[in-house]
Amino acid sequence: MSEKIRWGVISTAKIGTEKVIPAMQESELISFDAIASRNIEQAKEEAAKLGIPKVYGSYEELLMDPDIDAIYNPLPNHLHKEWTIKAMEAHKHVLCEKPLALTINDIKEMIAVRDKTGIVAGEAFMVRTHPQWITVRDMVQRSELGNMTAIQGFFSYFNIDPGNIRNIAEYGGGAMWDIGCYPINTSRFVLGEEPLRVMGIVEKDPDFGTDRIASVIMEFPSLKASFTVSTQCEAFQSMVFYVEKKRVEVEIPFNAPPDNISRLFI
Repeated sequence: MSEKIRWGVISTAKIGTEKVIPAMQESELISFDAIASRNIEQAKEEAAKLGIPKVYGSYEELLMDPDIDAIYNPLPNHLHKEWTIKAMEAHKHVLCEKPLALTINDIKEMIAVRDKTGIVAGEAFMVRTHPQWITVRDMVQRSELGNMTAIQGFFSYFNIDPGNIRNIAEYGGGAMWDIGCYPINTSRFVLGEEPLRVMGIVEKDPDFGTDRIASVIMEFPSLKASFTVSTQCEAFQSMVFYVEKKRVEVEIPFNAPPDNISRLFI
């Protein structure tokens, strides 16, 4: 392996080309060396914008490149499992966008491939490495503010575009897959616990068949956490951690701006 980790990206998804790749290129530890798309002209266009030297017209070609160490996978949700497994079997480490897969059995299959190949595969939850979330986790787990009693979250946006993948059920669309995973993940991260029981109420869009609003209660060993997510509400996000005589609120919990300060209210 070279001194830098040499990355390739499969697909020209906007989350990759506009957010993740430019951010990762700020690191001195990596280089983005290849991009693949089934539309090679689109791949060439994005490669020129991002300064990526190699372009492939198929994902398979990129996975066969011996000079690529790791793969970034921002494909639609229903393709995460297939191409993450293929990347691991090609002995490439993988950073895959959330959700990593759509069923428990899919996850178990991916874990088995990871264990067999010895490859490192991770889910791209940026919140788990963001300083504001590490600060909240440390305050809670050190009991700096007292004993926590409850967690409450909300995450929403408004999108009724039938062509958007978030509104296509067979592509893994819907509120829970797209944004419900964030309050679940951050609650588990901050507490350092796994839920014992989960209950949810879901309302589905009559045309799309996706969940457009969901309310969930998770029972952890130490407390109960609840949240609501929606793809058809005014855009808003909040995570509040309640202790005996105080509360901690993360101002912009799930997509903290890279060009401004991050604030916690106590």
